[in-house]
Amino acid sequence: MSTVTVVEEAPKQAAQLTKDSYKGKIHPDWCPGCGDFSVLSALQAALFELGLKPNQVLVVSGIGCSSNLPGFINTYGMHTLHGRSLAVATGAKLANHELKVICTGGDGDGYGIGGNHFVHTMRRNIDLTYIVMDNQIYGLTTGQVSPTSVKGMKTKSSPHGSVENPINPMPMAIVGGATYVARGFSGKQKHLVELIKGAIMHPGFALVDVFSPCVTYNKDNTYQWFTPRVKALEDQGHDPTDFRAAMDKAFMWGDEIPIGLFWKRTDLPSLEDLEPVLHEGGPLAYRELGITDEQAKAVIKELL
Repeated sequence: MSTVTVVEEAPKQAAQLTKDSYKGKIHPDWCPGCGDFSVLSALQAALFELGLKPNQVLVVSGIGCSSNLPGFINTYGMHTLHGRSLAVATGAKLANHELKVICTGGDGDGYGIGGNHFVHTMRRNIDLTYIVMDNQIYGLTTGQVSPTSVKGMKTKSSPHGSVENPINPMPMAIVGGATYVARGFSGKQKHLVELIKGAIMHPGFALVDVFSPCVTYNKDNTYQWFTPRVKALEDQGHDPTDFRAAMDKAFMWGDEIPIGLFWKRTDLPSLEDLEPVLHEGGPLAYRELGITDEQAKAVIKELL
């Protein structure tokens, strides 16, 4: 069942935003040491540094450990269905295109169950930010192989080692139509904050894939494993407008794993730019309905 979080407005006299303005009423219940804590903190810091008010932001998630995030942050929020966060977020964005809509989830939710929505949201270039907490395991269901688990990885569902090749979301996103493609690491939070800020302000579909170690079920891809391997693209003079360079970096995996902004383009219109009905009259959510009150009540009654 989907759930909806309504933002708690700050008192009128407290107009000044602080980092605490984005703290939800519920304390995160992730395992101690989970990388998702860092992602939540980075998102809260990004919203604060951008000066976005809680009621200007909607956070949408699917199902999984990381998908509990909308309950831990003080913005509008929706905890929806497994793999369906991008579909719900698309509807919300088109209904109120003035909102900053952010999707959060995991690699299983986003690249497995939600893979179809991922592809078509990218090709439409919908103005959404998608933060995927990629722990390379199914955590909520206690440790099965996921779409990004490396070949040979031993898990509860692959005790002799996975025989499948993993998905690589970075080149997939670059060629799939995403216009902002980045990767972060929970162990480098300041760097992650900047990537998320750039994604939120980007006018189009933005993917931020985050290495977010699962300390309970993934004993291979740990903080200790990632820390010496991740290298920031910004320190290497990478040009994110160079398609070939972006693809080359996206396929790197081994002793050196790039993080940072791989790819960015601003010449491709977003779906909101291409949809003429959104050009005049403000957000659809605030416009007069094209049906009578009686018809509207009948539709609502049927849905409820």
